[in-house]
Amino acid sequence: MGDEQEIMCKLENILEIRNKTVQMQKIKSRLKVEFESLESEEKHLKEYKQEMDLLLQEKMAHVEELRLIHADINVMESTIKQSENDLNKLLETTRRLHDEYKPLKEHVDALRMTLGLHRLPNLNEEEEKLSLDYFEKQKAEWQKEPHEPAIPESLAAAAAAAQQLQVSRKQDARQTATFRQQPPPHEGLFVLPPADSS
Repeated sequence: MGDEQEIMCKLENILEIRNKTVQMQKIKSRLKVEFESLESEEKHLKEYKQEMDLLLQEKMAHVEELRLIHADINVMESTIKQSENDLNKLLETTRRLHDEYKPLKEHVDALRMTLGLHRLPNLNEEEEKLSLDYFEKQKAEWQKEPHEPAIPESLAAAAAAAQQLQVSRKQDARQTATFRQQPPPHEGLFVLPPADSS
């Protein structure tokens, strides 16, 4: 009787070992699949982050390009203002010389008429560019405000977004951010593998 109980006990142990071994093998197989999925997801995450870095570099390059363009615009505006000031000074000098010339010419013409000579031609008759009206017309052209084309809305938005991203990246460098899986930056850039069925 005691031998039978011992044999039954051993058989129960063998059955339990078999069941537990099968359960363990199933868990081991699932664990292997999960590790493979983990490695694959880590690889994709690394690729996504590399792509994000490239996009951020591209956006910051556009921001820097815009900054340089605005700096050039500021320099050109200063140069134009200086040139306009110089032209206005020259115009005033020209007007003053015209004012000095006019009474002298009238006096000379009067003296010539007393001698029966013809009047001298006016400045605008000698050359159009010596006419005060010509310079006034030119001044009106100089003072026309150049039409500054509007920055395309998409480019302005991209510049603002890039600046915001740069600020966010500086903040993220100080704080530990949790990662949530997102779709790839460019549609079709990466092909996700089919999910492994566990």
